[in-house]
Amino acid sequence: MIDFDKKPLFLAPMADISDKAFRYVCKKFGADVSVSEMISSNALVFENDKTLKMLEKNELESPYIVQLSGSDTSVMKKAVLILNSFDGIDGIDLNAGCPVNKVIKQHSGSALLDNLELLKELLYTIKTYSNKKTTSVKVRLGFANKTLLDTVGAVDGLVDFIAIHGRTRAQMYKPDVVDYELIGMAKKLSKVPVIANGDIDDINYRKVYDITQADGLMIGRGAIGKPWVFKQIKTGVGLSEDEKLEAILLHFDKMCELYEEYACVRARKHLHEYSRGLDGASEFSNAVNRIDDNNAMRQQIKAFFSRY
Repeated sequence: MIDFDKKPLFLAPMADISDKAFRYVCKKFGADVSVSEMISSNALVFENDKTLKMLEKNELESPYIVQLSGSDTSVMKKAVLILNSFDGIDGIDLNAGCPVNKVIKQHSGSALLDNLELLKELLYTIKTYSNKKTTSVKVRLGFANKTLLDTVGAVDGLVDFIAIHGRTRAQMYKPDVVDYELIGMAKKLSKVPVIANGDIDDINYRKVYDITQADGLMIGRGAIGKPWVFKQIKTGVGLSEDEKLEAILLHFDKMCELYEEYACVRARKHLHEYSRGLDGASEFSNAVNRIDDNNAMRQQIKAFFSRY
């Protein structure tokens, strides 16, 4: 399903970012594998309407992986059985990397890196009950300390591939601390493909490959405001300003389809990133923060980005 010989590019799961609309644009520009936003196994079991909607994929998404979070094996089993009834999902990924406090307090996310027995139980549960093609896990280097090699050894035999973010939980998203060398050590130890993640873009991706020898790359924040980064990595060719405007409008139109009258509110954070560093970005951000009409927002986007 995933050809690791071709060094696939993954779009990382990002809460409130990598929704169906954003994933569409990233797939359009060459992302090979897309992953849903992190979905709480508890919310899925309670069949929360918002959570069920988050499972929806767009027509470009194949392979498509759903990421679950949780710390209760019985709840995880129920969540997996629910996912089994959905066609078009190719794999289930367990989140063992999210660093935010509200997830940690539930003993989920990167808290699992300090409880490898529970991590193994959760992965065993997914692998045992899932009817999807792959089981995977996304981890960090450790919780407070760099215990990655222990983690890789623990999940051996339970996953089809592992994605590694090159920071500990304690490092959060601190700049200039991503440890690609340790990911490379994990690659040598792992019996399954390793996907490198953390501050990867079209400038440093060759360096990351050289250091880690990874089987693929996962790009998250490097795609926010720049979903064409996948194409640039693959072709070495950037987009013209007209092509960027077309991409931004496509993204907004997909958000209108997904969120309807709430599209403007949901789009603001993306528009702030698209305009970052451009002349007049502050004024543009202030303007879009006040627009609630989809047609007016589209005109504002065209007026601003067509200047470049």
